[in-house]
Amino acid sequence: MVTYLDAATAPLRNTGQIRLYGEEGFAGMRKACDLTARCLDELVPMVGPGVTTDTIDRFVFEFGMDNGALPATLNYRGYTKSSCTSINHVVCHGIPDNKPLKDGDIVNIDVTYILDGWHGDSSRMYPVGTIKRAAERLLEVTHECLMRGIAAVRPGARTGAIGAAIQTYAEAERCSVVRDFCGHGVGQLFHDAPNILHYGSANEGVEMRAGMIFTIEPMINLGRPHVKVLSDGWTAVTRDRSLSAQYEHTIGVTDTGCEIFTLSPKKLDRPGLPV
Repeated sequence: MVTYLDAATAPLRNTGQIRLYGEEGFAGMRKACDLTARCLDELVPMVGPGVTTDTIDRFVFEFGMDNGALPATLNYRGYTKSSCTSINHVVCHGIPDNKPLKDGDIVNIDVTYILDGWHGDSSRMYPVGTIKRAAERLLEVTHECLMRGIAAVRPGARTGAIGAAIQTYAEAERCSVVRDFCGHGVGQLFHDAPNILHYGSANEGVEMRAGMIFTIEPMINLGRPHVKVLSDGWTAVTRDRSLSAQYEHTIGVTDTGCEIFTLSPKKLDRPGLPV
């Protein structure tokens, strides 16, 4: 049975219980998530042909240090980078390296900062140079999946409503939803309860209540939904090598719906796409 508890009195570990945050928690998350969103904004003019993902990763580290924040992925379970950079058929958890981006690539950049103990988690897709229409369409569909999932958030509804909204739209657009990874609770912990599936039925999952904070981060493929993890233990790729895309926001459930903590201050939530 799912139980909910006051985040202010909860232990700093994942107990499987769902934390409900008050205004102090929401205020802390606004600051951490704003920093993450500002970093992702700063990356827009940087991403281009010839730029290495290691260069991007160094910027993420330095931007965090300059603003008193630590990248949450750095040394997390042995991960050695400050961000994840997932290119083309890489679904998620791509490891930055010294290989330059090429014209026509699409890359997801996933950043989480820890600021004053709070985790701001978000990712966006970035087109590299001029991309093909199929790739552009995938980015459009994936961002719309994210926003439809967010629109399903309200107290009293089930988390399955989020997944149902995403799956229904993605499959209507002849795309597929990755099942192997999901959104998650976040706040004073990087990964917490509940898991947020990006597929399913509206009457499934746990009841959403005001004070819950979690990520929604659908991974959408042009081909089939199946993925595999490479020998590095992190990089997940599509089995059929079809293009994959992902957008992610951190949100908090309110009395009337939700608050998106990671919106772009410069309105660059969809870099390279029409607003």
